[in-house]
Amino acid sequence: MADPSSYRPKPGQIPDSPGVYKFRDEHGRVIYVGKAKSLRQRLANYFQDLAGLHPRTRTMVTTAASVEWTVVTTEVEALQLEYTWIKEFDPRFNVKYRDDKSYPYLAVTLNEEFPRVQVMRGAKKKGVRYFGPYGHAWAIRETVDLLLRVFPVRTCSAGVFKRSAQIGRPCLLGYIGKCAAPCVGRISAEEHHELAEEFCDFMAGRTGAYIRRLERGMQEAAEEMEYERAARLRDDIGALKRAMEKSAVVLADATDADLIAVAEDELEAAVQIFHVRGGRVRGQRGWVTDKVEAVTTGDLVEHALQQLYGEERGDAVPKEVLVPALPEPVDPVAQWLTGRRGSQVSLRIPQRGDKKDLMATVARNAQQALGLHKTKRASDLTTRSRALEEIAEALGLDSVPLRIECFDISHLQGDDVVASMVVFEDGLARKSEYRRFQIKTFQGQDDVRSMHEVIGRRFKRYLQEKQKAGEWTEEPADDARVDDNGATASTVAAGPDDEPDPMAGRPTDEDGRPKRFAYPPQLVVVDGGAPQVAAARRALDELGIDDVAVCGLAKRLEEVWLPEDDDPVVLPRSSEGLYLLQRVRDEAHRFALAYQRSKRTKRLKSSPLDTVAGLGDTRRQALLKHFGSLKKLRAATIDEICEVPGVGRKTAETVAAALAGAAPPAPGVNTATGEIIEDDGAPPAALSAERGQDR
Repeated sequence: MADPSSYRPKPGQIPDSPGVYKFRDEHGRVIYVGKAKSLRQRLANYFQDLAGLHPRTRTMVTTAASVEWTVVTTEVEALQLEYTWIKEFDPRFNVKYRDDKSYPYLAVTLNEEFPRVQVMRGAKKKGVRYFGPYGHAWAIRETVDLLLRVFPVRTCSAGVFKRSAQIGRPCLLGYIGKCAAPCVGRISAEEHHELAEEFCDFMAGRTGAYIRRLERGMQEAAEEMEYERAARLRDDIGALKRAMEKSAVVLADATDADLIAVAEDELEAAVQIFHVRGGRVRGQRGWVTDKVEAVTTGDLVEHALQQLYGEERGDAVPKEVLVPALPEPVDPVAQWLTGRRGSQVSLRIPQRGDKKDLMATVARNAQQALGLHKTKRASDLTTRSRALEEIAEALGLDSVPLRIECFDISHLQGDDVVASMVVFEDGLARKSEYRRFQIKTFQGQDDVRSMHEVIGRRFKRYLQEKQKAGEWTEEPADDARVDDNGATASTVAAGPDDEPDPMAGRPTDEDGRPKRFAYPPQLVVVDGGAPQVAAARRALDELGIDDVAVCGLAKRLEEVWLPEDDDPVVLPRSSEGLYLLQRVRDEAHRFALAYQRSKRTKRLKSSPLDTVAGLGDTRRQALLKHFGSLKKLRAATIDEICEVPGVGRKTAETVAAALAGAAPPAPGVNTATGEIIEDDGAPPAALSAERGQDR
């Protein structure tokens, strides 16, 4: 635990101007990013008496080892730079909203020649019109099913569309009138595109005029005694009204707005958002977050706005955003939203009328979401904390292992030997820091040597990057530079006792982030017993690393082995600590096995048939199934090859020529399928032995 006074900047060193600041820990990792109208006043709040700080703010400043800042011209630039750095560094102490689920959207792919209506999740794509988000995918499908009667837009996948075009027959939806069947030319691409745009207009809220037009058409058809057409229009109107009933009118003036409500306590906050388009609630979503420092409701609203609109297209920002409290100051945030939309955006608190009533409904949803989250999360937080404490107690560690790295070896009878490294932080998987290794020094069934090599390579990288971190050349503090947003800024770093910035010269990836190997774990777990643990400990000792604990988890009895101990540590079967170690070990085993299988598949899939032009997977498998092996296929005549269904004479001649010019396969292996074969090409009965040795 660091003393904030050890890295506190000298008086007068911090400029009294807008800017963005970063706190880094002893390993140079960015742990907090903030912005300020006055850097001097804002940073001074962190270096007061620790007793007067919020508990989590106190944890942050004692975890940090240095602070640095970047001066910008305006508060809007500070807001933009803060968002950019939060997305880049993912600081652990920043407010980070976590979606309580993945929200589906109704998407219309207007960027395609024949637009398609479908359910979409994930990142938004250019040229696609989105509606939502919705609470459930089934709600989208119900709405689409009702609207397809009136707007028979294509909903099929590219494969189904292509297949229907090839055979000249539409799919079932085309036969029952829920698709205009552009695949078979019933309507042109231009007509289908207009139909998709009408669908989008209806979903966007322009419903009244369209229904009135259908009603006039129904009356005209009735007057002309075209009763079948009138009945069809009547049913279309009913379908549209049923679809409209699923999203009731909440604002009578056809308002486009987003309503954001916050429910919070001292530790956590929940955010609920209602998306209102054309006066109707078109979507809802919710987030939860830990309150890392003493943030106000306005601060939570500001962070929610950054996450909600930071990566959205400009047209996703509505004309009006209603919030329970305004950020302080509000002008930079309003200007940022206006810049995102390209036109004026009203950011305000509703005071009266329907909008205030709807805000109260959103607030009740937020309160219920917070209560539900706390019910789910309480046991989870308690369990993970207890698991880490049990591990620390069982292994005799000075503190709980917040970062755990686990290593496993995988091979198939000594071939394709690989290893995996998985990372768990605070009891949760950190998949972005997983790593895979190929064993370089030898191949064989020697897990002990393999483990020694992998541990040595991993921590050699750590020592190399740690050494490079100290190779720092001092630069003038007032050197001007241009940041990623194009703003000219001055960067000043302050470290312990005015030492050089610990991140300057630190090894970084191409995107400028610190390399992941620069962070050492508190605990190394190996998959295995005493021999593997001894190999890992020996590798660390050879590198002079004595501040990283090592243990092993043996599969047979789930025993925990420590270096130089003759007897294992036996944790109770009900122990949360043992359960966490099992999860870490199993994840390392899964990751290593997946890598080993992928390497084996690539090696064994090489076949002379792969190079035959026009020969796809289906006919390749048909050839192998018919003849049993490449050896028999190579000996077959062209007429015999033509007997295989789907293989013509020209293809048979090409296959025969390719096999005649290819070297024979290695004995004992079917290079096309990867199966172990005997001399006559037939798979042996004991092929399951491969799976038994696959570890």
